[in-house]
Amino acid sequence: MSAHHYEAETPLGRFVNEFEETAIAVLLGLMTIITFINVVLRYGFNTGLIWGLEATAFLFAWLVLFGVSYCVKITAHLGVDAVTNLLPAGPRKIVALVAAILCIAYAALLLKGSWDYWANFVNLPQTTGRWFPTGFQEKFLGKAWYETNDIPMPSILRFFEGWLNEGDAYEKLPRFIPYTILPVGMALLLFRFVQAFVRIWQGKADSLIVSHEAEDDVRDAAAKLESEA
Repeated sequence: MSAHHYEAETPLGRFVNEFEETAIAVLLGLMTIITFINVVLRYGFNTGLIWGLEATAFLFAWLVLFGVSYCVKITAHLGVDAVTNLLPAGPRKIVALVAAILCIAYAALLLKGSWDYWANFVNLPQTTGRWFPTGFQEKFLGKAWYETNDIPMPSILRFFEGWLNEGDAYEKLPRFIPYTILPVGMALLLFRFVQAFVRIWQGKADSLIVSHEAEDDVRDAAAKLESEA
């Protein structure tokens, strides 16, 4: 199975698809624009956007985390299937389902950890429990006043000052905004693994990974050459 475009079958799936693909496109566009402007300013005017490097780094982090879930959707993650391909169809499906369950559990742990890291930055409680949530903190130190190093605070986001910073003005972008990708990205990853489990269970897929990608590319190239001959 090579990487493919996944067609959502439910309204929720279609919404997540649109959200994910739009976000990836916007992030790529913003990174390109900021980098281009910085190059022009640096080599043309001997100046630059002070906040450009930090903004690009955050945008790249967002792109990576969106990309992780996106690649689960289109089965573009690489893996080793030399052993599973030796199994008959029935046992191979069981192994794939077990792998999907393990991935779901791993994504759930990542979601808990990402929430716990992000929550205090937005004045929310972390979860209790070492591995799985057992409740929420009763006492915690809010960190919504933490700011990024260089990225200026957009005027359109000033409403956060009254909500989270006791009315005090932010000089720079608060950290909870770029850090929001942590729980969002891990929630998307969990959602995609659940989708993958359902597809394998229903017999619509047989793996979580892209397999025999090189062979498929060679086969496609050979077919193209034959059609042109």
